[in-house]
Amino acid sequence: MKKLVNYISIITLFIAFTGITRAMAQVIPPDMMKRDTSTKANDDTDDSDSGSNANDISTSLLTGNKTAIFDNSARYTYIVKNPTNNIQVGRVSYQVFTETGIKLNHQTIAVTIDKKSSGRYDFDIPESKSGFYKVSFIVNVNDYDDTTRRAFGIRPGELKASHDKPADFDQFWKETKTELAGVKPDFKVTYLPDSTKDNRKVYLFEMKSLGGLTIRGYLTEPKTNNKHKKFAVLLGLPGYQVGLPPMYGADNDLAIITLNVRGQGNSRDVIHTPRDEYIFYHIEDKYKYVMRGVIMDCIRAIDFIYSRPELNHDQILASGGSMGGFLAIATASLDKRIALCSAQNPILSDVYALNGEVNWPIDDISRYVKTKPGLTMDKVLQNLSYFDTKNFASGLKCPTLIGMGLLDPIIPPNNVYIDYNNVTAKKHLIIFRDLGHEVGVIYKNYEGRWMRDSFGLF
Repeated sequence: MKKLVNYISIITLFIAFTGITRAMAQVIPPDMMKRDTSTKANDDTDDSDSGSNANDISTSLLTGNKTAIFDNSARYTYIVKNPTNNIQVGRVSYQVFTETGIKLNHQTIAVTIDKKSSGRYDFDIPESKSGFYKVSFIVNVNDYDDTTRRAFGIRPGELKASHDKPADFDQFWKETKTELAGVKPDFKVTYLPDSTKDNRKVYLFEMKSLGGLTIRGYLTEPKTNNKHKKFAVLLGLPGYQVGLPPMYGADNDLAIITLNVRGQGNSRDVIHTPRDEYIFYHIEDKYKYVMRGVIMDCIRAIDFIYSRPELNHDQILASGGSMGGFLAIATASLDKRIALCSAQNPILSDVYALNGEVNWPIDDISRYVKTKPGLTMDKVLQNLSYFDTKNFASGLKCPTLIGMGLLDPIIPPNNVYIDYNNVTAKKHLIIFRDLGHEVGVIYKNYEGRWMRDSFGLF
């Protein structure tokens, strides 16, 4: 991974290194990585064909607003630039699809674009039903063919899940936490002098979690001569099959914990599945499913924070992207000791809707189901409902920040928005209309300021 430098805050550094870039590399299949998911952050400039030569035909797309969220009709302006000496004749069109790929609407315009000129075409795309839609803008002229794929939302605040939370959801997790409490944590902390640098002390910590498994992570603290100094805590939660190293940062008020949950990083003693198999490890039994233990590993990390007198127990931010986003919401929902929750592109959101909507993780899970006689996808989805991000979201009590990309091929915007709608605590959503399974620097900077303002770190 490229060296990370010159970030405004420690939050920027942490997310760029752990929650987003590496989560994408580990989760998104190679064919999805090639999709048209521009890495431009939301701004007011046009979304141009950046790879074109100044003398070539190119296109740009103007969206009606920064977030591509509309009340009734989606508004776009599609521009075709023709710097050549040839008149271009053909058509410009759009096609609208549901998240599952069902074609809903289309319009085609016959166009003639004079040489060394541009054609500008305004579209109002009507959709009456609330939700998110995929849209393709297409140009076919004499010397050029191109397609630009984007997404937009219509009144997403009205979205609701098709399946309710299991009636015994809260009881299931109460029993799980009770089981964790019966495991003596046996915290062990080892100073790592070879990793200590940049005026930061680094420690390896080990602890016993659910089932007696040993879970490891790293604690980084600023060096100080103040024996009474207490540090706010950033709890960094990992993406899917990502091993987290120590994180350093430059904030003298902040300690950083990077946690390697069971089956990941340096916590692979017992669970050491191939990458693709981790998501369905014991999925046929909700009491044995890997994510049950993973979430308890995160709660045990809160226990570890509370065992450290130099850490401020009232100033804990749980943050992560992808699987880390899921874990941030799940942990903050189950453990009210967390003061702030930040989740980017959380996986396992509205799991029933994922079936038939996305390839990962549904395809991997479906293949596993076929190897288990008597196991059905319906049974798996019933089990997954106990791990559904939307069901944890309704239990959040702390201020919560969520980030999402409208072109996310892993967690579609419908699903993440349902998470957001289920949050009844103070909340804020940052939408990136042209990004996929990632967030932009706007989110990273906002998260850093939000944490410092909330914790009074000035």
